[in-house]
Amino acid sequence: MASASSGGRVSCGRDLNCVPEITETLAAVAKLGFDFLCMPLFHPRFRREFESEPAKTRPGAQTRSDLLLCGRDWNTLIVGKLSPWIDADSEIETLRRNSEAALSQELNFTAYLGLPVFMIPIKGPHNANLARMLLNHIHTGHHTSNFWIRVPLMAAEDTRDDLIENEPSVYSDDPSVEEKTWNWWHSLRALCDYNKRICLAVEVGADMPSEAVIEKWLGEPIKAAILPTSIFLTNKKGFPVLSKAHQRLIFSLFKLEAQFIFTGTSRHTEKDFRSYLQYLEYLNQNRPAPNAYELFAKGYEDYLQSPLQPLMDNLESQTYEVFEKDPIKYSQYQQAVYKCLLDRVPEEQKDTNVQVLMVLGAGRGPLVNTSLRAARLADRKLKVYAVEKNPNAVITLENCRFEEWGEHVTVVSCDMREWVAPEKADIIVSELLGSFGDNELSPECLDGAQRFLKDGGVSIPCSYTSFLAPLSSSKLYNEVRSCRERDKDPESHFETPYVVRLHNFHQLAEPKACFTFTHPTTDTNNNRYQCLRFSVGCNSVLHGFAGYFETTLYKDVTLSRSTPPPVGRRSISLQVGCQQEVFVLVPGIKPETHSPGMFSWFPILFPLKQPITVSRDDDVTVRFWRCNNGKKVWYEWAVTEPSCSAIHNPAGRSYTIGL
Repeated sequence: MASASSGGRVSCGRDLNCVPEITETLAAVAKLGFDFLCMPLFHPRFRREFESEPAKTRPGAQTRSDLLLCGRDWNTLIVGKLSPWIDADSEIETLRRNSEAALSQELNFTAYLGLPVFMIPIKGPHNANLARMLLNHIHTGHHTSNFWIRVPLMAAEDTRDDLIENEPSVYSDDPSVEEKTWNWWHSLRALCDYNKRICLAVEVGADMPSEAVIEKWLGEPIKAAILPTSIFLTNKKGFPVLSKAHQRLIFSLFKLEAQFIFTGTSRHTEKDFRSYLQYLEYLNQNRPAPNAYELFAKGYEDYLQSPLQPLMDNLESQTYEVFEKDPIKYSQYQQAVYKCLLDRVPEEQKDTNVQVLMVLGAGRGPLVNTSLRAARLADRKLKVYAVEKNPNAVITLENCRFEEWGEHVTVVSCDMREWVAPEKADIIVSELLGSFGDNELSPECLDGAQRFLKDGGVSIPCSYTSFLAPLSSSKLYNEVRSCRERDKDPESHFETPYVVRLHNFHQLAEPKACFTFTHPTTDTNNNRYQCLRFSVGCNSVLHGFAGYFETTLYKDVTLSRSTPPPVGRRSISLQVGCQQEVFVLVPGIKPETHSPGMFSWFPILFPLKQPITVSRDDDVTVRFWRCNNGKKVWYEWAVTEPSCSAIHNPAGRSYTIGL
């Protein structure tokens, strides 16, 4: 099966309930432009009897032969559908037993054919037996099929008879109608232990859920969207179109690279199904253009990366090159140095007052260039020390000094914490900030370096604050678990923070401030402890916490993010452990205050070993520690409400940052 991709053609399938001649039907839907056919493997009226005679021994084949198609066609063009009469959780014992046997038969035949996907509908809250059989099937044999659980999206005004029965909710006695089917899905996937082969095919109705509920669905592993022809409107020219609300959902699903399945008969009698496909392709071609952040991050969505440790490791040239591509970050640094120079040097002293500026952690020199440009713009004199511990980067700095900077810059090959400065600085400038603000040990570095800052001297940045927000993401939970399953130390990966371009996730509450550091400071104890409480306000499941930061460079010059990197509304590599470390981006900036056009920082993820179910009335309370023993720094974290998790990473047993 083809998959949808950004900027590429949308992958679409045709859903049929009965396919008398499979080869002819497949050819017909292909001629219309569909990429695959979604069909039952057994005749929908063929109820097999496994419990009683004589139907138990009915002669003849149970369904059509696999020889009707070649193996490649079965593998790429067919999505199987479960027979609609099967109810493995029926309270009627005979029906349940027959359903169990029929379900097993269809699952095994799916594996025999090598189908890429088998679609299973759920129609109510009780699916424990179905979940058990799916999990048993996945864990026995070498089957490769994935399972799309077909779940209808519910709206508050929904009147579908098969969805409005007053079954008890798994969360409260008065569930929101819109969240009803999400509760069904969550119950099933929790019973299946979040198995990554069990995904979602959401059925879109004529009435749309609220934006908040749609956001929650967009944090789920949606692989397909089922579009009934009945939800389409007709424009003045007789063509099918969708409402604005439906279009917004489709644009969000494009970003998740979902596939689309059309079901129902053509309701536009003068047109065939090509008009539906053409309209979807029209939406695809006219989707909102990706912003700079999305273009830069393309290909790294939900990809786990190990946070860099520039104190412990010497970075490579390509890593520096990526950091230097963000024009907004250095523009802000330039503005900060510019304002600082104007404040410190009056106009009448501009020819005599030479400010000493030290770039701490100079890398390949972007902050040196930034500071020199700021001095030229301010018409102030500057003496610069470029301090860098990486001997390889120092070669670049020395060449820049020889070719460009000249006597205005002194290159120092030394760790800033060990350097004996020949004079004190008026201004120190650094870009040591990491994903969580302090996780590349900016506090320890700048505390060690402030001894050569003059009284009244300025640090750029002068402060930074980390932020945390609870999130739900089956995708990220399974990404971390995949690392665990390949490793001899299964617990360590859930006690490790990851830099990640958050994509298929649902943020459950607004970020809250966690740790703050200021420079210069008289308090050099950088251990921290914070307790944060979040009001979630919806039924969901907690998989971890997203970490962001914001920083004040100088006075009103800041670095931050104004809009979250959304799903809907919103290289060189090195193998490290079980995941690939890709030197693309590091940290994450607080979403609500992002500097427009800046894409230097991805958020950080603090995962939880076990997902925690939360209801709309629950508060989520998390406790975070930052610990330092003089040789290394590490974080510990634990959830204490609505239930207690284990404390993650005690004593830095799984993850530390080397000093």
